Amino acid sequence: MRIGNTEIRPAGGGLGCLLMILFSIVASVVLTVLLNLIL
Repeated sequence: MRIGNTEIRPAGGGLGCLLMILFSIVASVVLTVLLNLIL
């Protein structure tokens, strides 16, 4: 993935990239549920 002149390589190759995507999805769902419980 390229942003401007810097190349960003996901840690662990393809598997690490998939894990990061999965983690971000899970984290956003958890944050949404927590916010709904608080508010």
